[in-house]
Amino acid sequence: MEAFIVAASRTPIGRAHKGSLAGCRPDDLSALVIRSLLEKVPALSPDEVEDVIWGSALPRGEQSGNIARIASILSGVDSPGTTVSRACGSSLQTIRMAAHAIRALEGDVFIAGGVECVSRVPANDPIEKIANPLFADARKRTEARTNAAPGPWTPPGGLPDIYITMGQTAENVASLTGITREEQDAFACRSQELATESQKNGYFAAEIVPVTTPDGDLVVRDDGPRPGTTVEVLAGLKPAFRVDGSVTAGNSCPLNDGSAAVIVMSERRVRELDIEPIGRVVSTGVSSLDPEIMGLGPIEASRQAMTRAGLTMDDIDLVEINEAFAVQVLGSARELEIPLEKLNVHGGGIALGHPFGMTGARIMTTLLHGLSESGGRYGLETMCVGGGQGMAMIVERL
Repeated sequence: MEAFIVAASRTPIGRAHKGSLAGCRPDDLSALVIRSLLEKVPALSPDEVEDVIWGSALPRGEQSGNIARIASILSGVDSPGTTVSRACGSSLQTIRMAAHAIRALEGDVFIAGGVECVSRVPANDPIEKIANPLFADARKRTEARTNAAPGPWTPPGGLPDIYITMGQTAENVASLTGITREEQDAFACRSQELATESQKNGYFAAEIVPVTTPDGDLVVRDDGPRPGTTVEVLAGLKPAFRVDGSVTAGNSCPLNDGSAAVIVMSERRVRELDIEPIGRVVSTGVSSLDPEIMGLGPIEASRQAMTRAGLTMDDIDLVEINEAFAVQVLGSARELEIPLEKLNVHGGGIALGHPFGMTGARIMTTLLHGLSESGGRYGLETMCVGGGQGMAMIVERL
């Protein structure tokens, strides 16, 4: 049984703490997105939704307590709900799970998505408090690199640093691949330019559901794009994670708030309701690699997905890679031989933002919209995932 995506929607992306959505609860944003999806498919009764599968990378505070079920009730759907956490890949994992359920003939209609409101999430416990002592040597190795001169990254002889911060992994990828600060800044500038232009010409309006904040403000645009960003401006920023490093606030994603989701439906129910799908889930992949270079996770996951689909990069019309850091996108794209003209053509997380649990579904929303606008057939979404993982999904425009 084929699995189809019949609707996709997202909120604007706010900057964490001082941005436009900082006053909004994650469960409220989630419910808003779910309602907006159902409005796009009037032939579908909310009673038919068999499960709400919701991603959150940081299921703490207002994002705890199985937010999927809470959002389901708040939205008026009142179906079962389950919350999934696979770090940055959380909401792509929810789409994957919905597609798998349909292919296993265990359901016809699912809402899959996710949320992250960093503004509303309590701070992490210090690593020293939660880390398993068996990783102590690995932690010391990362700490030593932080204040040392840049040097080549090599695989650890023992356990990897599973608790490593994402900025440190980006520096490791730069050391391993030789991707320079100049290359990273140029890619970050490209992200800002493409996102700014797409926002200016109204490209994102079709995928965004407006949010009315508790203060009564109407938010219809992403906070992140910075018009006028130049390579020269980016070059003036200091390294953010290591002495003499190359990863800065300008060539990394910011912290953000937002929610996104899709409706995944079986071929049988699509026909019965005479619904026009916007995409077909073709194949998926998930992979693991050393957590210390997690940014290269898209490589093997994408190869898996393409092999399972019987496709090559030549067959793929558009690619979306989550932009956690410019260096990891460049490293993955070069290994996969992704032409720049296919890659993140409307900008990515560096400019738009990367609300962790939202991003998988946000990228899918943008990818499907992009295939529709361009007339392309196949799209690849792929992500690096904290803890040393990669995820990928290929969809076909219908």
